Amino acid sequence: MEAATVLRLVLQILLFIMREFVCSSTDSPHHHLVSCLESDKEALLDFKTGLDDLENQLFSWKGNNCCQWMGIRCDNTTGAVSAINLHCSDPDNVSKLGGRIRRSITKLKSLTHVDFSFCSFDDIPIPEFFGSFENLKYLNLSKAGFSGTIPSNLGNLSSLQYLDVGSTFSLVVDNFEWVAGLVSLKHLAMNSVDISIVGLDWIRILNRLPFLTELHMSSCGLSGPLPSHTFLNFTSLAVLDLSGNLFNSKIPDSLANVSSMVDVDMSDSSLYGRIPLGLAELPNLEFLSLYRNFNLTASCSQLFKGKWERIQVLDLSINKVHGKIPDSIGNMKFLTDLDLSMNDVVGGIPSSIGKLCNLEYVDIALNKLDGTLPEFLQGTRNCLSNLKILHLFDNQLGGELPEWLGELESLVSLNLESNLLYGPIPASLGSLQNLVDLSLRWNKLNGTLPHSLGQLSKLSTFDVSSNNLTGLVTETHFQKLGKLKSLDLSSNSFTLNINSNWVPPFQLEGLGMGSCHFGTSFPTWFKSQKKVKSLDFSNAGISGFIPHWFWEISSNLYSLNISFNKLEGQLPSPFDIGYLADVDFSSNLFVGSVPYPINFIKLLDLSNNKFSAPIPENLSQSVPPLSFLFLSNNQINGEIPASIFSKSSTLSVIDFSNNNLTGRIPSNIGNCTSLRVIDLSNNNLSGKIPVLLGQLSSLEILQLSDNNLSGEIPQTFRNLSSLGTLDLGKNKLTGEIPQWIGEGFENLKILTLRTNSFFGELPASLSNLSSLQVLDVTENLLNGSIPASFGDFKAMTKVQRNITSTIGDLDLGRGGRYYEEKLVVTMKGQVLIFTKTLSLVVSLQLSENNLSGEIPPEITKLLGLVVFNLSGNHISGAIPESISMLKQLQSLDFSSNRLSGPIPQSMPSLSFLQYLNLSNNDFSGTIPYKAQMTTFEASSFAGNPRLCGAPLVLTCHVDDNNGNSSKGSKSSDLNDNNFVDSWFFLSVGLGFAAGLLVPFFLMTIIKSWSDAYFGLVNNVFERIALFTYRMRRAMP
Repeated sequence: MEAATVLRLVLQILLFIMREFVCSSTDSPHHHLVSCLESDKEALLDFKTGLDDLENQLFSWKGNNCCQWMGIRCDNTTGAVSAINLHCSDPDNVSKLGGRIRRSITKLKSLTHVDFSFCSFDDIPIPEFFGSFENLKYLNLSKAGFSGTIPSNLGNLSSLQYLDVGSTFSLVVDNFEWVAGLVSLKHLAMNSVDISIVGLDWIRILNRLPFLTELHMSSCGLSGPLPSHTFLNFTSLAVLDLSGNLFNSKIPDSLANVSSMVDVDMSDSSLYGRIPLGLAELPNLEFLSLYRNFNLTASCSQLFKGKWERIQVLDLSINKVHGKIPDSIGNMKFLTDLDLSMNDVVGGIPSSIGKLCNLEYVDIALNKLDGTLPEFLQGTRNCLSNLKILHLFDNQLGGELPEWLGELESLVSLNLESNLLYGPIPASLGSLQNLVDLSLRWNKLNGTLPHSLGQLSKLSTFDVSSNNLTGLVTETHFQKLGKLKSLDLSSNSFTLNINSNWVPPFQLEGLGMGSCHFGTSFPTWFKSQKKVKSLDFSNAGISGFIPHWFWEISSNLYSLNISFNKLEGQLPSPFDIGYLADVDFSSNLFVGSVPYPINFIKLLDLSNNKFSAPIPENLSQSVPPLSFLFLSNNQINGEIPASIFSKSSTLSVIDFSNNNLTGRIPSNIGNCTSLRVIDLSNNNLSGKIPVLLGQLSSLEILQLSDNNLSGEIPQTFRNLSSLGTLDLGKNKLTGEIPQWIGEGFENLKILTLRTNSFFGELPASLSNLSSLQVLDVTENLLNGSIPASFGDFKAMTKVQRNITSTIGDLDLGRGGRYYEEKLVVTMKGQVLIFTKTLSLVVSLQLSENNLSGEIPPEITKLLGLVVFNLSGNHISGAIPESISMLKQLQSLDFSSNRLSGPIPQSMPSLSFLQYLNLSNNDFSGTIPYKAQMTTFEASSFAGNPRLCGAPLVLTCHVDDNNGNSSKGSKSSDLNDNNFVDSWFFLSVGLGFAAGLLVPFFLMTIIKSWSDAYFGLVNNVFERIALFTYRMRRAMP
């Protein structure tokens, strides 16, 4: 501290000497012979008594000649003090000059220059007597610790040319009229002064200052629409800073008429509408910032066709600039900084950018660029040699990386992440010797990693993660990367071929090698990295045990991910890790008891291992700051310790699913008011659901399915207004489904009550759930009819076309991690589990109950329905003909009901239908076997005796010109057979009669024939009678 004080004192002395040297060089050669007035010296000494000078910065204020004191300047002729400059050259110095300003300073009648900027005057008001300095031309009080209302008598300073009262939001103006008295003013700065009370009067008043050239009124609380034609009618204004206000206005067109304008900053001011194209025609404009207005619009093709004769800095970021960047941008020859980030710019980067030889900074990130980077640049070779920053991340740029990137010799930061770039990384990038940050992650780059990148000696950040890169990574790739701090090669297909004895030239703080192939053992070269704070070795094929030396360096880690490997053995308990770390040991083969950390941590993921034994009570020691706790898919048994929930105010997600947990759910879980997710599904938990769960107003997902929970749904659940998923399926719950579930749950998307013992009728109020996409009450004891209001499920009426995170993936806000929700759906005749595509599922499952009545035709308004299951009920009536409106249906099951009538002729138009089950009903008529219906087999229609036609074997009788059948196939066949049988027996009878009568007439004439014939007939009848007797006895 003492050394710093001495150094600061030396610097002040040097500053004093330099100031005196400058003053003596600009004033008369006899300046050093001038002595100050005695009265002025006395006034300065009295002024000094009011100051707090803890570091003795005014040590030179002694002796008779005050003109030689630090910060004092005198008139060369009279010796009167003309300037006091106590500006603090180090704004961060906590021992700045402060105290109070004594009135004795007003005795300095010749003062023309006063600078107290960046001093510390302890929140005192600006003295009113400052208004008595009638000769004052320069007054700088910016950020000097003043507070309160700016005195209006400053308006008496008619000679003042420079006024800066910028504050740190501690000064207020309640009357702006006094500013009109500053008739000589050229420079006015009031940044962060609250002027909100004056409304739009400031415009009228400032227009009365004819010589004003600079106006700085940033963050002044200004509001109201800016007048288009009367806004600042100056002919000399060069600098305008109105940033950080709340105008809610268009940019006045008259601004484009101020030809003297050089610098305009209206950023972050709630401006909207079209950016005036006339700004491009201002002949002297060098700086224009309209950053972060959000709603300013402009067409790139129109905007950049303007002259922009002298523009150097153009910042239009975070607006609604749209269209393609035209080739004419290459005409802006003085341009140094271009920022179009976070707009709606499309297309590619024009090759004419190569003509901008002064360009140093380009940021067009977070747009919709969908073209390519130019293969070649216009202009002279190496014209972009001054470019230091090139940021084009978060676009849709395709194509390959051009070779000219390797010619940007001054480039410090190259960020092209999150695009669609493909092809190899150019080896020429290895020649960018000034490159500090290189990010190419989240693209489709392929090929190998160039060895030349190992020559980038200034590189600090190196990120090529999430591409399609392959090949070997060796020591050569890091040969000269001695300054590297962050390295991320994860999510590629690299194979590390590094000697176990290699000592890296760098000391990393962040290392990502997820999905790289290490071999089977933990990399020994990592032992040398003593400063690593973030480590990702996930999915790297590592097996065996974590080496002991790892736990000697793990205490620095604030992020550790070694998931999806084959690591085994027991983890140390407690294990050493950095304070408030994220720790992910998931998806390995770890065994033993659940480990806990020494320090407080934010995230602990132990899921998908083989941990057993109960959850340790000691885990509660880490809970106070813990936000995310994942223990799912293990073999953990015993009860859930109540101590986990007794100290936590930050716990956001707990996932204990798929274990062997027993006992009751601790009631004090209701005290963890930050909980957003509770997943205790697939355990053996019993007892009633804790009433205190209803206190969790932030809860979004509650998964309690597949347990042995009993009792009714707690009334307190009606307070869970943020709930998006409620899954209580496969328990022993009973009671009626509460009417209040249909009230106040505007975010509820999934409601699953399947396989319980709920009874009573389906509440019609459920249709008020405007966000509901999945309703499953399968296998309960529900009765009554399906409410017609079920056709009003608002979310089900919409077709879900995009996979979103609205269901299933809950963003945890920690490095992109998320809780992945699962949902069991009976679909296509089988049980399916949805995770990633859960947001596409729209399902109504009411099967295996005692529901009766008909299918309400209103149900067919649910145009987004994907799964519809009414099987195993007592539903009667016909299928509504409008069923064909459900174009998104993939699974339809109406089996085992009492449905009747024909199958609607419109059903073949359900082109997405993959599963159909209409079996075991009383349908009749012909199956409309065409289009999509031809994909289903006979089993889909079995158990309907009056159905006919393909794919059934029974054919239909056609009785009209349209080919319709009046009866089912079996009845028709019986009638046809009866008709044939009647004619058959009639003909047989006639033939038999003729056979008897003709011989009879003959035999009456010839006696010998008669005796022989009747003897034969008698013999035949005796044999027939004997045969008939034997057959009857043989029948059971």
